[in-house]
Amino acid sequence: MSLISANDLAKSYGAQDVFRAVSVAIPHQARIALVGPNGVGKTTLLRLLAGEETPDLGQVRRARNLRIGYLPQEARPSDLIDSEDDASLWDVGLAAFEGLRRQEAELARLEAEMSDPRRTPEALARYGPLQEAFEHAGGYLYPTRIRQVMSGLGFSADDLGRPFPQFSGGERTRAYLGRLILGDPDLLILDEPTNHLDLSAVEWLEGWLRDWPGAALIVSHDRYFLDRTVDSIWDLTPRGVETYHGGYTAYAAQRAERARFQAAAYQSQQQQVEREQDYIRRNIAGQNTRQAKGRRKRLERMLRDEAIDRPTTEKSVRIRFGSGGRSGDQVLVTQGLAIGYRDSDAPLFRVPDLVLARGECAALIGPNGAGKTTFLRTLLGEVEPLEGGVNLGAGLHVGYFAQAHEGLVAERTVLDELLGAAPGMKPGEARSFLGRFLFSGDATSKPVAVLSGGERGRLALAKLVVEGANFLLLDEPTTHLDIPSQEVLQESLAEFPGTILLVSHDRYLVNALASQVWVIEPEAQELGVFRGGYAEFQESRERARAAREPEPAAARRPRPARPPRRSAEGRQRIEQVERRIAELEAALAEIEQGILRAGGDIVKVRELGTRYAELHAELEAQLGEWVTQDSGAEPA
Repeated sequence: MSLISANDLAKSYGAQDVFRAVSVAIPHQARIALVGPNGVGKTTLLRLLAGEETPDLGQVRRARNLRIGYLPQEARPSDLIDSEDDASLWDVGLAAFEGLRRQEAELARLEAEMSDPRRTPEALARYGPLQEAFEHAGGYLYPTRIRQVMSGLGFSADDLGRPFPQFSGGERTRAYLGRLILGDPDLLILDEPTNHLDLSAVEWLEGWLRDWPGAALIVSHDRYFLDRTVDSIWDLTPRGVETYHGGYTAYAAQRAERARFQAAAYQSQQQQVEREQDYIRRNIAGQNTRQAKGRRKRLERMLRDEAIDRPTTEKSVRIRFGSGGRSGDQVLVTQGLAIGYRDSDAPLFRVPDLVLARGECAALIGPNGAGKTTFLRTLLGEVEPLEGGVNLGAGLHVGYFAQAHEGLVAERTVLDELLGAAPGMKPGEARSFLGRFLFSGDATSKPVAVLSGGERGRLALAKLVVEGANFLLLDEPTTHLDIPSQEVLQESLAEFPGTILLVSHDRYLVNALASQVWVIEPEAQELGVFRGGYAEFQESRERARAAREPEPAAARRPRPARPPRRSAEGRQRIEQVERRIAELEAALAEIEQGILRAGGDIVKVRELGTRYAELHAELEAQLGEWVTQDSGAEPA
């Protein structure tokens, strides 16, 4: 039986039909992506399947006792914890283990009772089975699991104790995702889970999903993420859902092939209809009238029962960058460059001497807050370098796509914004041009202030195209764009004859375009340069990581991988901690066996229980120091 099955779902809001005739099923251990253009109803379908809303038509059936973890795009505080006044991120993690914590409290109570000889037999009889069940359920692991999951999602050790009201909306959504993961549901329904994650956290989530035995239904615009996490795709349209097998890349190829097949089949049927209609017209009143009437009936039956729908193409942006004229061979050259702000104690990072040649695409990647946008603003002359200099080549026309779209004036209309970028363009020509970016009719008169994130992004791209640049500085250009628009932008940039410096979390776009990868390493405070594409960069990084890390030792309690960079003193201390953790785990395993062998020996069980509690407390302290050492790794 499927975890969830839905038949003929339909949903409307007022007079607007969102979708109809949606029938889907989620089997055990499924990995499914839900895709479709913005506004088609992806979030609505997720909410129907999760039980957050009810359909207007159709039915949703869920397996008995199914545990669903649903991640909305923005988590509310009440979704995370009952009272956030005194709560911390650690409390959010603990909330996923309420059952284990009740067992833990009961074990502590029984241990206290065992010190009373009159109550020891009864307490001991209950303690053994409860302790075994507690350990089997991961009772001694949950504090470590909280640290591992929250660390994987980008939180530091210091964040665990931060008051929850201090967290931003994005941090709350990450915390909610961590709580869902820790709760170990049967099915995860995730709406844009990578929106608030940096690259390392996205990669951690990809690895976790690959190893997790549950099922997942995911809405995401991150095509690279989908390639690495799902094995089937639901393409949602107003007419229903089409299913494809494989990740995003396989889906794109299958979708194109289906479109070609449908177009050919439709054209063939139309030709057949025209031939039949021509025969009927010529013979309906002549000697072959009986044959003509018979063929007319067959044609009517075919058109009623077997008609192939005319292929439809969803509206998407049409982007084509001009050449902007030929630039010099050297587009960007730096010497001794240090990036940062004058009022800071140290630079964000130092840059090796760079040369970016005409026609290349360099991808700049790094964690959130590492200084990627500051680097672009330094190249544009908006931020003064702390040290060194930047030289831009001859014949350059620079076009800048700002992540926050600071170049858009809130009080202007869409049309005025475009005319401001192209003063020689006539209003009628500008309206036609804006239609290529899905602004038509009254939409061209909308103030910028009321535009959605996706609309602002499309307007910024329209201005960038009309400006005619030959050197594009792009800061997260695919943010807020749906997958069809991302595909069009990628194709247009691939055909662009100029030079590109691309800042993006969109690894699919980076993999398709980059000829070299620049990666900011905040711990080392430097920019690393890899000459090659993103796939080669990933392979090189994996080889370096494998060479740096030892084979993992077998252990009952999983621990985070060893940090890659530490001082000699730090390495020595972490080795001591790891040896002690291994000793404590072995000792705890031996005590557990001793408790089982002691049987009815009350004194022996009490002694072993006391010793177990002491060693377990020390183990938790050692694991805590391990995590602290991990978060405080120093550059070599």
